[in-house]
Amino acid sequence: MERGHRVVGVDRSAAALSGLGLPAERCQTVLADIEQGPWPLQGRQFEAVVVTNYLWRPLLPTIAQSVAPGGVLLYETFGAAQARIGKPSRPEFLLQPGELLSTFAGLRTVAFEDGWEAARDGRPERFVQRLVAVREAGQAVGAEPARHLLG
Repeated sequence: MERGHRVVGVDRSAAALSGLGLPAERCQTVLADIEQGPWPLQGRQFEAVVVTNYLWRPLLPTIAQSVAPGGVLLYETFGAAQARIGKPSRPEFLLQPGELLSTFAGLRTVAFEDGWEAARDGRPERFVQRLVAVREAGQAVGAEPARHLLG
């Protein structure tokens, strides 16, 4: 957002969407229950798709399809070991070891983490998986490889 990118936020909570605090001309909000209703962004692709602290497995293929050629997926949520130290603890909300890697195997993985994160910045300790992956844009033979800035 700070770099002038347009943002689309999707949530089933109007309060969560209003709490984004982003200017309306640069942020589209979509009030939708994506677990009970249809995917509200059908057919749209984005240069970046960001998912945090959320897991609804039936939606994972749609999330992958939402990443445009040359786009990036940033996904972070809780791992299975989280059940031993706190909430969420129900298996349907927790990733199995390496699950993000296998789920998004059609994208090129740039970074992956699966482990424990110490308490910091007011956040409690937790077990998480993180994935950064890109959908490669079509490249001509002999073309320079795509460059994805690290750091």
